[in-house]
Amino acid sequence: MTITRLQPEDRLTGAVVHGNTVYLAGQVADDPDLDAEGQTADILRQIDTLLAEAGTSSARLLSVQIFLSDMNDMAAMNRAWDAWLDPAAKPARATVEARLADPRWKVEITGIAALP
Repeated sequence: MTITRLQPEDRLTGAVVHGNTVYLAGQVADDPDLDAEGQTADILRQIDTLLAEAGTSSARLLSVQIFLSDMNDMAAMNRAWDAWLDPAAKPARATVEARLADPRWKVEITGIAALP
């Protein structure tokens, strides 16, 4: 099976497509000075772009992992998530608190999606 790497960077690839599955790298906000809601909205926009490039969409997300630097940001993150989420296509999801690589990052999101 072919492996396709989308949006390669120095140390990682934004997404990897293998078979009928898309694996997203951890996505963080382009602007780390945004609040948690703004960072989440930015990350979800990036996820939409990666999934479209892979030939799928958020409606085909199977699983998502969300990392928050502070669980007190859960409500703010969920506001952006709820505005973006298709209620008919909810993925399995886990949300945990974790120290992120850049202390300005409040949110990091990764996921796995199916191709049509």
